[in-house]
Amino acid sequence: MKTLLLAAIMLVTSTVAYAKEQLYTQEQYPQLHCLALNIYYEARGSSFADQLAVADVVLNRVDDARYPNTICEVVYQGKQKPSWKDPNKMVMVRNACQFSWYCDGKADDPVKGDAWVNAQQIAYLMVVLEQHRGITEGATHYHATYVAPKWAKQKQLVGRIGKHIYYRWK
Repeated sequence: MKTLLLAAIMLVTSTVAYAKEQLYTQEQYPQLHCLALNIYYEARGSSFADQLAVADVVLNRVDDARYPNTICEVVYQGKQKPSWKDPNKMVMVRNACQFSWYCDGKADDPVKGDAWVNAQQIAYLMVVLEQHRGITEGATHYHATYVAPKWAKQKQLVGRIGKHIYYRWK
């Protein structure tokens, strides 16, 4: 297992030598791109294990009938309302998304560099190579250690990894 993981990381890392800013584009692999964005914005300053766990939660939701069926649909899930500029266009409600970065009103373009490449590597490892799946033992929810959401009391605690606390349905 360790040897296979090391080989996968070396394969992806060798690609980084040629692509310091980006391993793949949204057009090439939209589902990997969505997962990488979520890893980047939710856990880029946390540990490798925490970044894997954030990705695992998204994939657990894809596998759960209570959530949408694709990575991008899970990542971009949230409340919408008509735009004040064009009532025929729906826009996301600020701070009403499953993942806070998507509805925080800020631009969603990652800064090119190591954190973005790392997020892309982790998305690739989790989806394509199916490495580290199950690290959260089926968790479908998490929150940062410095917040205490009301919903946490209704979920089963899985544990803490890095800067996040993980939960699953009871």
